[in-house]
Amino acid sequence: MKLLSLNKYLYLFIYLFILILPSQSDETIDIWSKENKKNDTIKAIDKIKKPVKKIVLENSNLDQQISIIEEKGSLNEERKLFGIYDPEKNNFNLNLWSQTDGNEIKKIFKRIEKINLSNFAEDLFINTILTYSYQPSKNLTNEEFTNLKINWLIKNKKDEILEIFLNKNQNYENKHKIIEYLVDKNIAKANLNQGCEKVEFISKEIKNKYLEKFKIYCLIFKDKKNEAQLLLDILREENLSDKFFDNKINFLLGVSKKTDDIILDNNLLNFYLSSITVTNFKYEPNENTDKYIWEYLNAANLIELQSIEDLEKIKTLEFAANKNTYDKEKIFEIYKQIPFDLSSLISAENTYQSLSGVQSRALIYQRYLLSDNIENKIQLLAILKQLFKKDKLSNVYTKFMSDKLREIEENKIPEEYKKFAKNNIISETEYKLGKIKYDDKILHKSRVIRFYTEEDTPKQKTQKDFQNVYKKIKRNKNYFFSAKDLALVESLEIDGLIIPKEINPKEISKKYTIPENLNELIKTENLGLLTLKFVEILGEDEVQDLDPETIYFIVHLMNQAKFKKLRNKVLSTALPLRT
Repeated sequence: MKLLSLNKYLYLFIYLFILILPSQSDETIDIWSKENKKNDTIKAIDKIKKPVKKIVLENSNLDQQISIIEEKGSLNEERKLFGIYDPEKNNFNLNLWSQTDGNEIKKIFKRIEKINLSNFAEDLFINTILTYSYQPSKNLTNEEFTNLKINWLIKNKKDEILEIFLNKNQNYENKHKIIEYLVDKNIAKANLNQGCEKVEFISKEIKNKYLEKFKIYCLIFKDKKNEAQLLLDILREENLSDKFFDNKINFLLGVSKKTDDIILDNNLLNFYLSSITVTNFKYEPNENTDKYIWEYLNAANLIELQSIEDLEKIKTLEFAANKNTYDKEKIFEIYKQIPFDLSSLISAENTYQSLSGVQSRALIYQRYLLSDNIENKIQLLAILKQLFKKDKLSNVYTKFMSDKLREIEENKIPEEYKKFAKNNIISETEYKLGKIKYDDKILHKSRVIRFYTEEDTPKQKTQKDFQNVYKKIKRNKNYFFSAKDLALVESLEIDGLIIPKEINPKEISKKYTIPENLNELIKTENLGLLTLKFVEILGEDEVQDLDPETIYFIVHLMNQAKFKKLRNKVLSTALPLRT
């Protein structure tokens, strides 16, 4: 009985133990779970404290849009980058300008704007400024920086690039500036058929009041009045139309039989609509008239000189021609019509100084036309140059003088005027790269440079070529190892080729000076500014026209900055001998 009683207590104890054990186990799990939650909470707080930078690349065919989102605490700030080219295209990166003071960029932009850039320099400039990248670290906002770029493109009439930029950067806040420029450019040609076709390049996703108005007119121009009416109704519903535009378009649609005679010149589209709807349209432009209105008036032959004695009107036309908004040739046609007596024409060189600017230029020009002596013609062209320069109208005359000097056979120009002629003839020849002719007697012109001039040239083949060429050079005791040779050897070494021990690039480079200010830009990672410095150094020169020392230090610095793709362009352009 005692054993049974003991077993009873034993069974009871086991039963209670089984009941209690799960409870204790659950409690233990709960404790760890709470601890895990606590740790997760701490980690989440730490993540909030630390700013997280997220880069999003959206790639749709050729379109690339980069947006940077910085999460700081509960604040989400989105910065959009505008451009055309992927940074990798030229071995750049998003931090191209991150270490740069915006004031330095403003300064170098001003200097570059004054330079007539060579093809190579311009291509380098455009590739640099239109690469997607962060804005400068200080003194220049993203909006200001983008506007600097757009203003340069507009000033230099890079229409195709602007079209690409517009379609790739539809969220650019100041896109209306580009749209109005491109629309006005087409209206100003007075060729609306071409203008209306050209405007089709703009993506339908881009909405702009000025553009929509122009599209409505284009539909009328193409005799698609029903579509034009529908688009006009939509524009009105969105409160994007106005009384003037409605009045002119209703007349062109045939909704109303007459329109008012108001002429608006606040933009070119309104001015154009005025010119085609106002009966007996007359408009007198002045020095403050918008350049596109001048261009349109000129292209549409709407500028009339009522009297050849109206010197003030002629001055206005000269001013417009100097700004490239009036045909320069027409200025010289006007000069021919100003009357002078025979005595004044005969003694023109003596009497022109007593006349007004317009009359003095007209007199000397007419005297030039009457002259049949080459020496006298050149003297009169020189006087004309001074007269245009005096009134700050040199742009009217520069090409005219160049053309007239070019007409004279060089061997007939008197010796004392040859320098004058040479300095005033504008070169119109463009450098065209010819076929490469390799010369294995000179390292930088040898077959070794195929590594840079011909894509996919194997490294092993280049190494073998280098050894063979070097053997020939080594046998020439008078061989001069040039700066271009050094540029090539340094690049080959960086690209993994084995350089003979006899060649010591570091030792050879000591005789060439690398501008310290450019070295400093690499040390401080001001790589965007460094590239613009290259543009400034090139200026009007093509890279192959630079002296060997300059070519060397540009290549050297590009190697240091790891701009291999840009460096390869320099090497393949500057080193080869071409036929």
